Amino acid sequence: VQLQASGGGSVQAGGSLRLSCATSGRTDARTFSDYAMGWFRQAPGKERDFVASISGTGRSTYYTNSLKGRFTISRDDAKNTVYLQMNNLKPEDTAVYYCAASMRGLATVLRAWSHQESEYHYWGQGTEFTVSS
Repeated sequence: VQLQASGGGSVQAGGSLRLSCATSGRTDARTFSDYAMGWFRQAPGKERDFVASISGTGRSTYYTNSLKGRFTISRDDAKNTVYLQMNNLKPEDTAVYYCAASMRGLATVLRAWSHQESEYHYWGQGTEFTVSS
């Protein structure tokens, strides 16, 4: 499975941005909805951190507490794409954002596992954006 993240760039503080992550290249019988999807980010000089996740059905989502209310994860199974809508952006949101896919698509209790990088089987290359004050 290949993941291609896009949508990065530069934005001023208070602005909004939507990242996309398109998936392709599945070689087994799985469909996009069989995968739970997650977003992680890595700020300059810091470790990669969990941002948000969404179940295979899209009915369950989970966010890191500090971003709840500003960021929204969603998915469009017809387009095999997961999105991250980010509002009221702050300079501390500056980072490389990575999307990831987990074969635990049916696991709905996302808070129990989806924040762990080890639970994801495929990763995109990352898309970077900068929030200027």
